Amino acid sequence: MELTLLGTGAPEGLPRPDCPCAACATALGPSARAATALLIDGTLLLDLTPGAALAAARSGHSLAGVRQVLLSHPHDGPAVEVPAGLPQPGRVPDGRELALLTGHRVRALALDAPGTGYEVAGPDGERLLYLPPGAAPAGLEEVRAPYEMVVADVIGRPDALARLRSVGAVGPTTDVVAVHLDHDVPPGPELARRLAAAGARAVPDGTTLDVGAYEDVPDVPRRTLVLGGARSGKSVEAERRLEAFPDVLYVATGGTRGGDGEWAQRVALHRERRPGSWRTAETCDLVPLLDDARDRAPLLIDCLSLWLTYAMDEVGAWDDAEWAGGGEKALRAKVAELVDAVRRTRRTVVAVSNEVGSGIVPATASGRRYRDELGRLNAAFAGECEQVLLVVAGTALALRG
Repeated sequence: MELTLLGTGAPEGLPRPDCPCAACATALGPSARAATALLIDGTLLLDLTPGAALAAARSGHSLAGVRQVLLSHPHDGPAVEVPAGLPQPGRVPDGRELALLTGHRVRALALDAPGTGYEVAGPDGERLLYLPPGAAPAGLEEVRAPYEMVVADVIGRPDALARLRSVGAVGPTTDVVAVHLDHDVPPGPELARRLAAAGARAVPDGTTLDVGAYEDVPDVPRRTLVLGGARSGKSVEAERRLEAFPDVLYVATGGTRGGDGEWAQRVALHRERRPGSWRTAETCDLVPLLDDARDRAPLLIDCLSLWLTYAMDEVGAWDDAEWAGGGEKALRAKVAELVDAVRRTRRTVVAVSNEVGSGIVPATASGRRYRDELGRLNAAFAGECEQVLLVVAGTALALRG
């Protein structure tokens, strides 16, 4: 089954008309995107957008063979003119199936937002799922096999991918293609990086893909360390990397700190950001979680700097005498045990840590000790990770991977 993406942008396109934002200012050339429309095997058109005939011609195709036009979501503004020769656009009611003379079958999926999702099966059995902007499937059941391709609003609704993964509809070989791309993320490397973290990719308008070809499926890193300073956006970046995956275990190493109102507010803000399907464990006992072979849910550890505070408390590292009398050796053993667990873990892990070695030298010996030990911990942990990121002013810089 052959899919041509006549457009890959949001309903208003990218850049948006008259929008002065930085993302729109840089969405030029191959980064410019028309509203999303899909042409399947030259015979089925999903979503009719302005200029569809011209977009098809630019990609080396024609709409002359289209026998069915289906709309997936409400279109604001004036009605789109139907090019001569095309059938009138329609919709398939939720749960119903449409069989085409060409051998394609289209089944409509119910969504949690206005619109309709379409599962398209080709004559040879390949299956593609297309979701409209801002929508995720509702009422999904376990499936027999993953789709060969999913075309969806990955940036706007990453939880849609999480839902599909939870029922087996998206697997390791599913080619996830992001569409309905808007000005939320700057085009270029940043867009590619964010999509790759979700196991997805974007392609330029006019690209033709063979449904079932898996060679371009991104390989999601299994271990990632996200570094950054205070309020740099490192926790948001870490959470974003796992929001397209179901059943994440969020490991909070800071505890509740009863009576500390500021800390309680920080904890509340973090909880509000997390998807409702995530679980939370408040613990600094990380090694058993990394070694747990029964639970394969991804781990988000936030953060290693608080874990180090706990570990230094346990060995009496703040006291010079205790540090010299065995505390240093005990801390080294704890860090080595943690790093060894990261090396052998089978789980997907995203860990957050502070980068504190670039600022003012602490005035106390204990402060300098903490700074030094955190630097050593970060370096050792990073050595076991496929990807290491440094977040500065909300922007992630890839140090590795």
